[in-house]
Amino acid sequence: MDEVKVSVIVPTYHPKNYLWVCLDSLVNQTFRTKEYEIIIVLNGCNEPYQTEINGYIERHPSCHFVLKQIDEGGVSNARNIGIDLARAKFIAFIDDDDYVSPSYIEELYNKASEDTVSLAYPFAFSDGVDGIQLENRITEEYDNKYTPEKLQFQEARRYFSGPCMKLIHRNMICERRFDKRLKNGEDTLFMFQISDKIKYVSFTSPNAKYYRRFRQNSATTTKRNVTQKIRQNIVGLSAYFSIYFRNIKQYNFLFFITRVLGAIRGMVA
Repeated sequence: MDEVKVSVIVPTYHPKNYLWVCLDSLVNQTFRTKEYEIIIVLNGCNEPYQTEINGYIERHPSCHFVLKQIDEGGVSNARNIGIDLARAKFIAFIDDDDYVSPSYIEELYNKASEDTVSLAYPFAFSDGVDGIQLENRITEEYDNKYTPEKLQFQEARRYFSGPCMKLIHRNMICERRFDKRLKNGEDTLFMFQISDKIKYVSFTSPNAKYYRRFRQNSATTTKRNVTQKIRQNIVGLSAYFSIYFRNIKQYNFLFFITRVLGAIRGMVA
C-alpha cells in the first residue's frame, strides 16, 4: 500500500445530508486516493448513523476510510480521537457540514512542510444559499495577504481561530490536544497551543476552496447565557496564561496578546 500522506479528520454528531456532501467532496479529490485517509469520528450517538456511514464507505471501496464510533460527545473529544488514529504526517480537519473543492488536499499538501502550515481559500455561505458568498474576515485575510511566497505565521493570524482550512504537520501537534473543558474557544486555544512549532504560512491558489456553511442552531451560532460565557472564558484565559508562561520563549507575544484580548471580548459579546 502506498504511504498515507494526509489524514483528514471529520467529526460528526447526528449527521444529516450535509455529511454526504462533505464526504463526496473528499472522495473526489485530485490527490492520489491511496495517499490520504478519511477518519470519521461518530461521537455521542450510534444508530442509525453508524450503519448509514458504513454503507457509504462500502460504496466507495477505492478510498481509505476509518470509522470510529464513541459514546462520549463533543467535537474536541472527537478531534482528539481522530488525531490519535491518524497515520499520516499531515493532518486536516473538516467539519461535517462543510465541504472542499477537488484540488483542496493536493494544493494544501504541495504548500505545507514541517515548519509551514498551508492555508486554503475560505468560501463562506448561508445554509441553503450555496452559490452566494458571505463576507468573512478570514476570506478578507486571504484577499489582503495572498502571496506565492511564505509569510511569518502571525501575519495571517485570523486563520488561526480554528483548525479547518489548513494542513498541519503532526510534529506541530505532538501530544497536544483540544481542551475538552471548553465548549467555545477550544479551536483558538488549540491553534495557539501548537503555534510554538509554526514558523510560516503558505497560501494555496483560490482554486483550493474550503466551503464553510453557516446555519442556524449549529455549535458556532448557538447563543450562550452570560454566566456560561464568563465561566468558559475564565477557563480559556487561565489556559492561555498557563501555556504561554510555561514556555514563554517559544510563543509569539503579540499572538498571545491577541488571543487573550479575543477571550476577554468573548465575555461581553
